[in-house]
Amino acid sequence: MRPSRRFFEQPVDHVARGLIGAILLVNGVGGRIVETESYDGEDPASHAYQMRRTLRNASMFGPSAHAYVYRSYGIHWCLNFVCQPGSAVLIRALEPLVGISVMRRRRGTANGKLLCSGPGRLCQALGIDKRLDGASLLRKPFSLVLPEDHWPVQQGPRIGLTKAVELLRRFGHRDSRFLSRRFATS
Repeated sequence: MRPSRRFFEQPVDHVARGLIGAILLVNGVGGRIVETESYDGEDPASHAYQMRRTLRNASMFGPSAHAYVYRSYGIHWCLNFVCQPGSAVLIRALEPLVGISVMRRRRGTANGKLLCSGPGRLCQALGIDKRLDGASLLRKPFSLVLPEDHWPVQQGPRIGLTKAVELLRRFGHRDSRFLSRRFATS
């Protein structure tokens, strides 16, 4: 089922969990979402912390169901799905399914596990850059289909942060070999 804007207007953690198992294509290239992270305006690790708008995070305050694309550490592009104002879901990893030869060429590797495991790799494989910042997720070049069934989801702390590291806002498909990093087991 294709999502409506209403899906993205839910609390960001609910959206992040609900995207696990969804199929995401950009210009016909992509796969199954297997890992996400959620951020909102009350989260010290968020670009929209304390609901402060900047040039960089402007898309986080635009309409829901749009892309927020930014560069991380001046190197890698990251794709986020805007939810309620000041909140977004970072797409961390995909299981590659469609356009694998294009992804391999863009990434310069034949290793399927390394094509889309991590937000920077994912954006490189799908050809995502700043030009898609603010673009609607509900029309081309994006194609998004929500899972029909609930997928087994693990939840844990987000990766690579120095603030709010204790928050369990990383979601992943429990059995996927395409995660950017395995979840800690207790």
